[in-house]
Amino acid sequence: MERGRLYGLGAGPGDPELLTLKALRLLQEVPVIAYPSPEHADSFARSIVAQWLKRGQREIALRFPMRPGPPPVEIYDRAATALAAELDRGRDVALLCQGDPLFYGSFINLFTRLAGRYHIEIVPGVTSLTACAAAAAAPLVMRDDVLSVIPATLDEAQLYGRIAAANSIAVIKLGRHIAKLRRVLDRLGLIDAAVYVEHATLPTQRIAPLAAVEPEEAPYFSMALIRRAPDLVTAGR
Repeated sequence: MERGRLYGLGAGPGDPELLTLKALRLLQEVPVIAYPSPEHADSFARSIVAQWLKRGQREIALRFPMRPGPPPVEIYDRAATALAAELDRGRDVALLCQGDPLFYGSFINLFTRLAGRYHIEIVPGVTSLTACAAAAAAPLVMRDDVLSVIPATLDEAQLYGRIAAANSIAVIKLGRHIAKLRRVLDRLGLIDAAVYVEHATLPTQRIAPLAAVEPEEAPYFSMALIRRAPDLVTAGR
């Protein structure tokens, strides 16, 4: 029996209209839809495409714990095994990925487990990075600018060094780390240059100066965009 094909479908940041035409076509063609989901809640990735799912399609919720730090490797092993079982039966599977599959996506951990054994096609999606920039009308880079994408999960010294050495910055995964980022930006004199975006493209979207956002208000799906002139870049210390 010929094995099925796995599609990593970028579902975009949340607005259903930002799904690509190719992702929509494949979404409606495959017999099996899989998606990451919290242990005790609905899948955000599924909610983005829910209106286009067809009756009769098999759905597989891949449950991931929603707590700080990466999930245990056993979680990814079980998810890969579930997908492999469908592929071995000759069924094509569309694995939904919030944003883009290869931009900080959990898909990467499944891709590394299944690549080489199965045919995998990746369909890119609109990333949170470009969605936040568009929502805030904040240009990311131009001409010879260098864009740095920095996780707020880094320790404070690393965060300081990375930001100090950059001229256009996107700090992702803010959540509980926003107070740490504000301290760093205060030290660098950049707090007033930082734009805060949460839930980009969703009805709950919020855009504000980072200085006006209280630390306890920031959800995980939030980002800070900082842009400054290249001649103000300093060496990290």
